[in-house]
Amino acid sequence: MQNRVAIVTGGAQGIGKAITKEFLIQKMTVIVVDEDKTAGKELQNEYATLGSILFYPIDINKENEIKKLNAYVKKHFGKLDALVNNAGIFKKEPIENLSLKKWQQILNTNLTSVFLMSKYFTPLLKKSHGSIINIASTRALMSEPHTEAYAASKGGIVALTHAMAISLGPEIRVNCISPGWIETSEWQKSSHREKSKHSKEDKTQHPVGRVGNPEDIASLVLYLSEEKASFITGANFVIDGGMTRKMIYV
Repeated sequence: MQNRVAIVTGGAQGIGKAITKEFLIQKMTVIVVDEDKTAGKELQNEYATLGSILFYPIDINKENEIKKLNAYVKKHFGKLDALVNNAGIFKKEPIENLSLKKWQQILNTNLTSVFLMSKYFTPLLKKSHGSIINIASTRALMSEPHTEAYAASKGGIVALTHAMAISLGPEIRVNCISPGWIETSEWQKSSHREKSKHSKEDKTQHPVGRVGNPEDIASLVLYLSEEKASFITGANFVIDGGMTRKMIYV
């Protein structure tokens, strides 16, 4: 994995931070894209000894900023081997109160950014026969009340993934991962970091007997970016401890 370059959006905290760490351990150069400058600077300091890490703060809702990032990567690296579209926001709002502005904000951040990042980095990824890994959610398959915008955005990622896999193959493989309950409280910037706490009920509702952690996702992202996974494209991998397979009666 040495001499390979990866981009991780939303890579300064949560699942993205674990993905960044996994890539760095494998001696990849990681470009972390995140708009939270405090989290990004903390990440650089925390992981500086692990390898080559660059924090690039942009708003991925803005096409011009993605264009600038693309130009920067072309100039300074000249290649890209893996693009991980992980950035996302989650909000609950009754549909009768959900404004068009909030709907569009969630769709733009979670879904349109995946399209824009993939669009502008496709030429570099084609040259390297690289891989795109999109982070969706089990909420693309099942829902809580008042999550219409989030569910729609994540369902869109699943559909966009298989569409791009067909359009961009064989040069680029495109897959997505749908995490279930992943506890990220210990993977936040220092001012928001908390010790995770889970009840017995939290654990036992998962057939594997525990809540997920970011490393569970990061390990599969790493595998999907490797040559070992060269026969896998257009797939959606559900990592949820079995919860979407469990019938729950109250």
